Formats: sequence, C-alpha cells, structure tokens
Amino acid sequence: MKGLEMNRKEQHLDSNGQVQAITRKMIRWALGGMAAVGLIILIISWFLLVVPWVMNSPLAYKTQPTSKHAQEEAPPSVQKISDDIDRLNSKLERLTPGGSYLVINTTENTFSLYQRKQLIREGLCSTGSYVRLEVDHQTSWTFKTPQGVFSVKGKLVNPVWRKPDWAFLEDGLPVPPVDHQSRFEYGVLGDYALNLGNGYLIHGTLYKRFLGLPVTHGCVRMNDEDLEMVYQTLPQGAKVFIY
Repeated sequence: MKGLEMNRKEQHLDSNGQVQAITRKMIRWALGGMAAVGLIILIISWFLLVVPWVMNSPLAYKTQPTSKHAQEEAPPSVQKISDDIDRLNSKLERLTPGGSYLVINTTENTFSLYQRKQLIREGLCSTGSYVRLEVDHQTSWTFKTPQGVFSVKGKLVNPVWRKPDWAFLEDGLPVPPVDHQSRFEYGVLGDYALNLGNGYLIHGTLYKRFLGLPVTHGCVRMNDEDLEMVYQTLPQGAKVFIY
C-alpha cells in the first residue's frame, strides 16, 4: 500500500511539474507576444507621430516638388546661351557704324574713339556734374550730359563760347541782352569743338586737372591732344554714343 501511495505521489508531482513547465512556457510566450505587440505599436507610433514632426521641422531637408512651373523655369542649356550670344553679336555687328564713331562713358568719364570698328584712342574726359541751379520755383537747371545716340552736326576751329543765362546767374550777375558782348568769351573751349546739338559741345578745357571727373555744365571736355584727334577723325554726321 505504501508503495502504491508513493507511486501516486510521484505521478502527482510529475504531473504538477509538467503543468508548471507548460505554464512557464505559456507565460514566456505571452510575454514575448506582448513585447512584439509593443514593438509594433512603437513602430506605428513612430511613423504616425515622430516622422511627420521631423519632416515639418526646419532642420529637416525637404525636397521641393517638381512642378510644371519649375520645369518651365529650368536654366537654359549651354547651347541656348551660346546661340543667344551669337545672335546678340550679330545684332551688335549690324548696329555698329562702319566708319568712325565716338563712345563716351559718363559714369567713368572716359571716351573711346573707333575707326572701322577698331579702337584707335581712349582716355579721360569730363561730363556733367548733375549739380542743380535753382533760381526760383519756375527757373532751374540740372547740369547733366544727355545720354543716347547723337551725331556730329558741325565742327568748329577756335570756337567762341556764347554764355547762356545760367552762366551769369550762377555767378550772381544780372542777365544781359541776347547779343551783348559780355556773352561772348574767347579761348575757353580749346582749339576745336564738335557740335552735338541743343547747345552741347565736345570741346577743350582750361581745367585739365579735372579730367576724369563729372564737373561740366553738360558739355564733354577733353585735353588738347585727344580733342585734336577726335576732331580730325570724326566727320560731320559721325555717330557719338553717350551712356
């Protein structure tokens, strides 16, 4: 009887051991499943919450979508740029005079003299000062050199300056009659002058130290040697480009 009871006890213990082992396995499986589910939830939360926040952050690198408008504004190709340059050069060639012409830069106060499209002389000049002389609310002058395309309308040797009204007002003097002898001043414009029209001349100067500066009342001043070459090179009707 005792042996039978011992066998029963042993069987009961074995049964309990198996049950406990199975229970431990089930607990481990349950814990593993819960961990897997938690990991899945964490990954889903990352994509739903963290990733959108990162994409909207100013630190995030964003790729701009390629729209139709952006495609239309794509930079031109090298070939297109080359074609545009060739077209502009052809247009410039057509517009450039074949004879003699003068180019005056009022920003740098320089000139360039061309003959048959070749530069033959360049140097300093003086152009308008942009000083404004205001006499009253209705009368004023701004001393600037006009810009544009002009032509030589006349050529003078030993020119005489016929002083305009502003020359007297600027010095605080009364304005004389139109043909008064005080209006005519000799020896101040150099040996030559080229008339561009509307009272504007290319002429010499007594104030050579100011060449290269914007100091005139609108005319273009040159030194004696440059003026003589410009006078001899440009015929009447020659183009003068001022910018």
